Amino acid sequence: MIAIIDYGMGNLRSVAKAFEKIGSKAVVTDNPKVILKADKLVVPGVGAFKDAMHELKVRRLISPIRQSIKDGKPFLGLCLGLQLLFTESEEGGIKKGLGIVKGRILKFSIRSLKIPHMGWNRIKIKNRKSKSKNSCPLLKGIPDGAYMYFVHSYYPRPKDKTVIAARTDYGVEFPSVIWSKNIYAAQFHPEKSQSLGLKILRNFAKL
Repeated sequence: MIAIIDYGMGNLRSVAKAFEKIGSKAVVTDNPKVILKADKLVVPGVGAFKDAMHELKVRRLISPIRQSIKDGKPFLGLCLGLQLLFTESEEGGIKKGLGIVKGRILKFSIRSLKIPHMGWNRIKIKNRKSKSKNSCPLLKGIPDGAYMYFVHSYYPRPKDKTVIAARTDYGVEFPSVIWSKNIYAAQFHPEKSQSLGLKILRNFAKL
């Protein structure tokens, strides 16, 4: 069972419907016991970093998320769900994140471009060779240069560049897919990215 973590923010229903569409059982929950029993976790999200961390804390969701990741369960962070994995964000001043991926979330500062970064953009996949053991399982069958749907004003900068599975250019080249062992995260919205986005969710469900 896939647990889609409800912390009061984000597009939970559309993510749940996307998993339903690909035939995967997923439940939206904020129950720590259900989360700990789940086979896989998904943290979607739209909104402010500070508010999200506050909600995770008051709902007692931080501990089960960390424990599940420690236990090796596949974890998928989407958009804000990716950013929450990081050490800190500069959104609204420096705010602490989950600290699972070392690095900082930065704000786009290219004045010539509209912020937020909204709409379709390409992802450049690292280690595209299908037989490479370094190829991210989340991106299996996804062509290099595929378009995904983005909505965000901040982007991740990990300290360890080896966790970057794909990049996207929007005035600055930023990581759009993160992968480290059982941790997967996308800065874009797979549930809004049509057939290729559903393919990514299907890849996660098959892990």
